[in-house]
Amino acid sequence: MHIQILGSAAGGGFPQWNCNCVNCAGFREGRIRASARTQSSIAISDEGVEWVLCNASPDIRAQLSGFPPMQPGRAPRDTGIGAIVLMDSQVDHTTGLLSLREGCPHEVWCTDTVHEDLSTGFPLFPMLSHWNGGLCWNPIVSGTAFVVPVCPNLRFMPFALRSAAPPFSPHRNDPHPGDNIGLVIEDLRTGGKLFYAPGLGEVDDALLGRMRGTDCLLIDGTLWTDDEMRGCGVGARTGREMGHLAQIGAGGMLEVLDQFPHVRKVLTHINNTNPILDEDSPERAELVRRNVEVAFDGMSIVL
Repeated sequence: MHIQILGSAAGGGFPQWNCNCVNCAGFREGRIRASARTQSSIAISDEGVEWVLCNASPDIRAQLSGFPPMQPGRAPRDTGIGAIVLMDSQVDHTTGLLSLREGCPHEVWCTDTVHEDLSTGFPLFPMLSHWNGGLCWNPIVSGTAFVVPVCPNLRFMPFALRSAAPPFSPHRNDPHPGDNIGLVIEDLRTGGKLFYAPGLGEVDDALLGRMRGTDCLLIDGTLWTDDEMRGCGVGARTGREMGHLAQIGAGGMLEVLDQFPHVRKVLTHINNTNPILDEDSPERAELVRRNVEVAFDGMSIVL
């Protein structure tokens, strides 16, 4: 299984266009050692030819340009994107669908709650129906595995996550199963398994069970501390209120990941305020000590 990190940042990317936090200002002024990042998305393939896009960020055009297999050049109009799986209906995970309109129709997999959000509050499905049939919906049911025809050697097992729906969703303050999902993706030939959850607000025993037996945890790394946004003076909401489990603190992500000493652990969906973006920070050194990696745009993983 080939996994390509197209974008590794949370909403707004890094540096965020209107942010002057320590990280963003430090990057612009050359005072910290860090890499720019686009908004969260990955691509997965069984053979490295046809790819399943997991989320379509607003930065999708630049991400595709930076990954040559996405333009195989087999015909006057071509793409390596064979299908799209949406983990949620967040703006930073779906707006890129508008930029892919010239390639419609696209086969899209998502839950019924995400389909509802993208047909009403943010009506991408009806909007894009005007471009050669638009988006062809394939329902995702939590706990029911599915196979995407363009990558028949991969099996996708979806499961509901406790996180948060976007502001335009009627579920914003009333979480529904299916607002957010994670995936365990298995290569049926090699047996390699990826756990992918870029938005994750709570870990329970059932979720720990899904994490066990996987070879790589590509997981929510949005915030270092729960009150990070407040501390940086750029927001009032906590990580838990936004549906993201912070790295440190009681029951934090690093405590969770410590339970998997022999599994590759990679943080993604990293907010611009997170000190781990500074490669010389003590927080980054702590991740190194714990054998936890930080995803970057262009990172490749093979399982």
